[in-house]
Amino acid sequence: MLITLAVTMGPVFYRVPIDQIDFSQNTAFPSWHHPLGTNDLGQDQLARLLIGGRISLAVGVSAMAVSLTLGTLIGAIAGYFGDWLDVVLMRVTDLFLALPQLPLVLLVVYLFRDPVTRATSPETGIFILVVSLIGLLNWMSVARLVRGNILKLREMEFVQAAIALGASPIQIIRRHLLPNVLNVIIVAATLAVGNAIITESTLSFLGLGFPPDVPTWGQMLYTAKDYLETAPWLAIFPGLAIFLTVLSINYLGDGLGDH
Repeated sequence: MLITLAVTMGPVFYRVPIDQIDFSQNTAFPSWHHPLGTNDLGQDQLARLLIGGRISLAVGVSAMAVSLTLGTLIGAIAGYFGDWLDVVLMRVTDLFLALPQLPLVLLVVYLFRDPVTRATSPETGIFILVVSLIGLLNWMSVARLVRGNILKLREMEFVQAAIALGASPIQIIRRHLLPNVLNVIIVAATLAVGNAIITESTLSFLGLGFPPDVPTWGQMLYTAKDYLETAPWLAIFPGLAIFLTVLSINYLGDGLGDH
């Protein structure tokens, strides 16, 4: 909650421009005027960290929504209908699990980044591409969890009673089964957000994420790698932001899973 509040409301009160260049203040040590120091262009790191947090969290939540929607849909269909449909969907799931995710994401971003950004804009194109890729490559665990729980629930009396009363499969899945696996879905959602933030940060750190003028946390780390000896704070603060955010989200998921 504190991290979310900081990145959403922080820029409202801390109004230092993120693109204001001052070479006389490049790689400045943290001070009263620049609480987290400045980067190699003299831009304020705190302002960039707050704006970058908005983008990183937006990528995490959006990618989570894609993977959760796809995983829940496939898991519910496979678990309820079973038979040959279950076999086919689970083999497709196994196929996606066997794919090397990070090399595949890097390859697809490298191949399609320019066409997508030309069709939209550099920021929007990369956002859509990264969110789609992360979401489409992380739905498998959700599908397996949902399928396993629905296989157990569909044999219970309340489901059999709904079938006897003439409820359609869609009604049974939507009104009776999915509400009973909601706790599993919520836990998977929190973990998916953390995974998406790390993946986006990895892409940006490798130079295949957002453009240099878009200050995501991974992009800030990518810029800081050349100044680890002379200005280590350029890497410490965005790295700490990624670490604390993912750790908080994972603790939230563990807490929800225990209750």
